[in-house]
Amino acid sequence: MKEDFIHYIWKYKKFNFSNIKTSDGEELTILNSGDYLQKEGPDFFNAQIIIADQKWAGNIEIHVKSSDWYLHHHEKDINYNNVILHVVWNHDTPIYRKDNSEIPVFEIKNYVSQDVQHTYKELSTKKSWIYCENQIKNIDSFVLANWQERLFLERLEEKAKPIQELLIETHQDWEAVLFYLLAKNFGLNTNGDAFYKISKSLTFSLIQKESLEVIYLEALLFGQANLIPDDVEDNYPKELKDWYDYLAIKYKLNKPTLENIQFFQHRPDNFPTIRLAQLAMLYHLQRNLFSKIIFAKNLTEIQSLFDLSVNGYWKTHYNFDKPSPKKGKSLSREFINLLIINTIIPIKFAYAQNQGKESAEILIDLLATIPAEKNNIIEKFSTFGIKSKNAFQTQALLQLKNNYCNSKKCLHCAIGLDLLKIKND
Repeated sequence: MKEDFIHYIWKYKKFNFSNIKTSDGEELTILNSGDYLQKEGPDFFNAQIIIADQKWAGNIEIHVKSSDWYLHHHEKDINYNNVILHVVWNHDTPIYRKDNSEIPVFEIKNYVSQDVQHTYKELSTKKSWIYCENQIKNIDSFVLANWQERLFLERLEEKAKPIQELLIETHQDWEAVLFYLLAKNFGLNTNGDAFYKISKSLTFSLIQKESLEVIYLEALLFGQANLIPDDVEDNYPKELKDWYDYLAIKYKLNKPTLENIQFFQHRPDNFPTIRLAQLAMLYHLQRNLFSKIIFAKNLTEIQSLFDLSVNGYWKTHYNFDKPSPKKGKSLSREFINLLIINTIIPIKFAYAQNQGKESAEILIDLLATIPAEKNNIIEKFSTFGIKSKNAFQTQALLQLKNNYCNSKKCLHCAIGLDLLKIKND
């Protein structure tokens, strides 16, 4: 038995109210079960009950066992002096306030139906992937749709926090923040942190100054990444090294400390060399990219901003000094969509926040025009009957799995609560 289940029972009144009594056999009437504020102190505030003929107003504390009161040292804490009822699953000892007055105990298990207990046990028993995998396909579509919207907003709020921190660091320079976030996402999961460090080692004003020629930007990015080889036959990397050495002295650059940048297990088009070359080309071609993104009217306009290839050298190379068959190496539509999902949508949300504007509905509509993401989590949900049509739905499912399923927060999840409700109402 877990305490959050008792919270659920008490909060949603999933027990028999008739002829309930305290552990001392006194009649108990619940007028108001209290407010579940989830803050320091008792679990439910401002409750009202009647014990025998005496009306009480105060707070409710919930534990699995009565003795947990002492395990948590509530008897020494003045925040618990106003507890009027101790709701427990098992009553194993009398409990007292700091002033030694005894607190009435309500042993709730005697009033919870076997159906409710069975459903909770079924939901909380570990499965192969998520706890509700055998039941989730039965969830009401309206409940799922509303919960997905809330999950997506949660995800946006989480992604907006580091953006707000970067804004403070850059003195509200949205263009710089966009550059740092795009660099991270050009690096994908394996090289994202390294690309972020590389971008942060270069002020955005420097990127703007040197964006006239793509070779200058490549020299800066490849040089800070420590990817320009010393002994090569090709002229292009030699030229890059010369430019980097000049720019490093001019701007007094310090190389960031990086873990090894990963090539292993990447398709050639995702090699860090190609992604850095594409990032350099993006900032060579696009001025005021943030402003263009903010004022873009639809998905097509945003996608067109990333319609680019690489310079001539990289069309015939994936690595320095190793020629390969010629290929344009444009940003794929799938990769552009990932940039929109992971960078553009969060930064548009953060910008709207700062402007005091609502943007959720517009962003949901935008994501709804992007095909569903393909990854192990989305595929697994599909096998259990939850299929996604677009990126809005996949983003919500990623939030669900990572923030609720993995943390076993079934009783904080609209799906878990509705599954309990389905069987017990």
